[in-house]
Amino acid sequence: MPILPTLYTFRRCPYAIRARLALAASQTPVLHHEVSLRDKPAAMLAISPKGTVPVLHLVDGTVLEQSLEIMVWALKHNDPQGWLEGSGWDDEARQLVATNDGEFKRNLDRYKYPERFPERDQAGHRQQGEVFLQTLDNHLAGQAWLAGARAGLVDMAILPFVRQFAHVDKDWFAEAPYPHVRSWLERFLESELFAGVMEKRSPA
Repeated sequence: MPILPTLYTFRRCPYAIRARLALAASQTPVLHHEVSLRDKPAAMLAISPKGTVPVLHLVDGTVLEQSLEIMVWALKHNDPQGWLEGSGWDDEARQLVATNDGEFKRNLDRYKYPERFPERDQAGHRQQGEVFLQTLDNHLAGQAWLAGARAGLVDMAILPFVRQFAHVDKDWFAEAPYPHVRSWLERFLESELFAGVMEKRSPA
């Protein structure tokens, strides 16, 4: 068994980013294993045949294969920033994350990779994704974070996906009618926490 948990991750994957955010915020030491998606390590496939990241292999042999599961596991062990407190992970927060991981992620994929999904034009997928952006903008009116005055798990579970959506067409996003979402994303992107989890690592 490893002496530290091993995290199989991919730098740009939003699921992996949110797992790394929680592990960093909880100050959980892990061995980072950057995965090449074209050459997935046999050790990862042996413990998680689904072949997607993130995967966290704990020292007792337990395997956590879902990003939210990894986030909650890490924060339940240590949560110095209070991400699980208050509205950071209440029923409303869970519903927002479920919408993000479901409908919004489907539209994000089709907006970002229109060549893979020719059944609808790219602008149509963006418009469908904007429904969620408007929901987020409404929540952020009058408060800095979805969780309230400070960030919570709900923010960190959603922000990597909104970042990806915004980067498809940065010029459009800069002028889109979602000022609260834009400010929220900027605070996240300028944070030391985000910079830390996005450090480049060579595939191991």
